[in-house]
Parts: sequence; structure tokens; C-alpha cells
Amino acid sequence: MSDTAWTHPGAHEVSPGVYRIPLPMPSDGLRAVNVYALWDTDGLALIDGGWALPESRRLLGEALETLGARPADITRVLVTHVHRDHYTQAIALREELGCHVALGEGERVNLERLGARDHVPLERQRRELVECGAERVLDELGAEFDTPAPEHEPHWQQPDEWLSDGTELVLAGRTLRVVSTPGHTRGHVVFHDEDNGLVFTGDHVLPAITPSVGLEQAPGPLPLRDYLDSLHLVRKLPDDRILPAHGPVHDSLHSRVDELLSHHQRRLDTMAATVERGTSTAYETARALNWTRHERTLDELDVFSRILAVLETSAHLKLLVSQRRLASERREGVLRYSCR
Repeated sequence: MSDTAWTHPGAHEVSPGVYRIPLPMPSDGLRAVNVYALWDTDGLALIDGGWALPESRRLLGEALETLGARPADITRVLVTHVHRDHYTQAIALREELGCHVALGEGERVNLERLGARDHVPLERQRRELVECGAERVLDELGAEFDTPAPEHEPHWQQPDEWLSDGTELVLAGRTLRVVSTPGHTRGHVVFHDEDNGLVFTGDHVLPAITPSVGLEQAPGPLPLRDYLDSLHLVRKLPDDRILPAHGPVHDSLHSRVDELLSHHQRRLDTMAATVERGTSTAYETARALNWTRHERTLDELDVFSRILAVLETSAHLKLLVSQRRLASERREGVLRYSCR
């Protein structure tokens, strides 16, 4: 499969009774988000809802038509985490159709912040960029994210059900077990269909990239540590097929988790060595590294990708401090790192 073939619209059967439906994401390098439709006892269940966009809603309806179904057949949406491309269309579908929406209970604090009247997009990330010594990136970001969210933001409503770790969800012909996997967000969950050898991994395990740990509204103290712990947790599951939120289906959970763990270990070692060579802030360290599979410099990335890169660097450096491989001190609002 080519790099973009997985984004082709439609309902693609990936396992008996399970259909992958790629839906669009505007101006995003990920290109699409996979929504999975599964037959349930009295209709359809979706895993993740997509981004609440007219084009997304249209393509979802057209994909369901090829299955002999209609959007009105959707009875519930099981959401892996509270990012916009997963949650907002679930709420829009509930408003339109009355379906049931379920979300991991660890997302309560994130959802509360997203729905706050004074919420400003990327507000927390801006504060962390100052801490990273990345004022240059902030200057390039511009004012488009300075506007508070609309007073009545319609898509950050509460779910109908909060899912706890270990909950079993019974569908027609399968049972999905909720596995809590904090890291990408603190309330991220995956759904394990052990009898059919499937894991719906959301953004936790992706086939081609590692998910960001810097885009959360209310993260825990060390999101990267949480993410790595969650990778070790799912590595203990059977070596089942991965049904990810972005990218094609992948045949081996174990091999992909091993790749992700190795990647982050290499990144930690590289960042520690970079600080040893004289960088002192997350921004300086990020500029000394290469990024993406194309080995680009930080300055070659678009501004949003630079934000993600600096925040990822910050997460790795903070983990290195917690592991006592580096030291840090705050001077004039900026965290500075050094060798122990």
C-alpha cells in the first residue's frame, strides 16, 4: 500500500464485520482519521467519530450506504481520546441521531478544560514554549490562536458514559475490553477484541509515526513516561493486528510496539548526548536534531510541526531529568538542562 492509499474514501473491510472508514482532516499532515464501523445487535457501533466537518459527515454517510446501512443505524460511538479528530463528530452524531457516546474516564479534566469559556487554543503549549526558550517559534505562530473558543462550543460536551480500565463492551459477535493507555492524552484508551485478534489502538500505536505527547490540555507530570509505560502494557497483550486511527492496518502489535520503544530510547540517548555537547534548552536541543523520516532540520519544518518538535524535545528532556541522567534549573522562566 502506498503512503496515501489508506486515505481513499469508502468502507474497507479489515476483518469480518469490521470496516475501516477514512475521514478527512483539514490542513493536517496526518491526512485522514480512521473511523471503524462494527455491526452491533441493533445497528452499528463506531470506534472514534472523526472531525465534525460537513465533508466528513457526507463521506461517512456514503461509506455506510455501501454496507447497506444509514447513519441512523449508528447506536453508539466508542472514542479512544478527546482530540478533535476523534471526538467532535461523535458529539455531532449524538445531536443528530441520538446515539450513545463513551469516552475514557481519564479524559474528564481535558474535556472540562476544552469546554471552558475562557479556553484559548494552544494556550498551555504557548506557556511551555516560553519555558523551552522558543520565543522565535512563538513569534512565528502569530495571533490566529489567541482568540478564545466560542462561548457555546458545541462539540466539547460530556459523553453519555465514562469508560474505566477493564470494562467489557459486548457487541454482536465480539467483546471489546477497554485498556487504559495514558500518554498521548491522560485518558486515552484502546479497545481489545481478543477473540478476533484485533486491537483498536487509536493514536497510541500508529504504524508509521509516534504520536505527540505535547498537545494535551491538562497533561500529567511526565506524559512521555506515561506513554512508554502504556507501550509496555500493551506489549503484554497477544500479538494481534493493529487497527490504528491513522494509517493502514498493521499485522503485529508486538513488532510495532518494539519499534516505538526502540525509537524513544534512541531519542533519549541522542538528546542526552546533545546536551552533553552544549545545548541547554529544549529549543536549542531541538534545533540540533533532525526530524521526520526525511531527516529535516527544525527550521525546515512548518511552524506547527516546529511546535510539536520542541514540545517533544521538552518531554524527552524532562524524562531524562526524572531518570537522573540530566539536571535542570529554571532561570528567568526558562528551563535549562545540564549533565549531572
